[in-house]
Amino acid sequence: MIKKTLISAFLVLAAAIPVSAQNVAVKTNALYWATTTPNIGVEASVGKKHTLQLTYGLNPWKQSGGDQTSSRHWMLMPEYRYWFCESFNGWFVGAHLQGGQYNMASIDVPFGIFDELKDHRYEGWFAGGGITAGYQWVLSKHWNIEAALGVGYDYFKFDKYKCGQCGEKIWSGHKNYFGPNNLALSVMYIF
Repeated sequence: MIKKTLISAFLVLAAAIPVSAQNVAVKTNALYWATTTPNIGVEASVGKKHTLQLTYGLNPWKQSGGDQTSSRHWMLMPEYRYWFCESFNGWFVGAHLQGGQYNMASIDVPFGIFDELKDHRYEGWFAGGGITAGYQWVLSKHWNIEAALGVGYDYFKFDKYKCGQCGEKIWSGHKNYFGPNNLALSVMYIF
């Protein structure tokens, strides 16, 4: 049900924005790929200095081997951006929302979000948002590279289990996180 809703929202956003030259970009975040998470984003100009973006990442795989490592998750992030020069060129600032679900075990998550993740499994959902700043370099008429950093707040609701793939539920809880919550080095194609 959730996946159908997300796909529907993505299609509505894509259909609502008229397509014209230098108006829509498709992108992927190379840093997110480094976590073995396929991802895609669509960004559309809604004015000379304004764009809207929707990014989706999905890591559906169970890890192979006997170490019980798992970082299965999905994430959706809409974002508004204001450009100081013009859309898809130079510096920008923005505001983003994000949410998703996760099932993680036996991994080291940065910034101390889940300190006990090495010995336990966490399963749940998250939602949050923040501000973003970044820069896009124009490589050619259709290709850009982008670097972006976002900071903000995320709320994590979870169930904690004794071990990676098995074990009984120890307890349910939540965490509040403030800090970096978006990091991107993206390659994009502009139509």
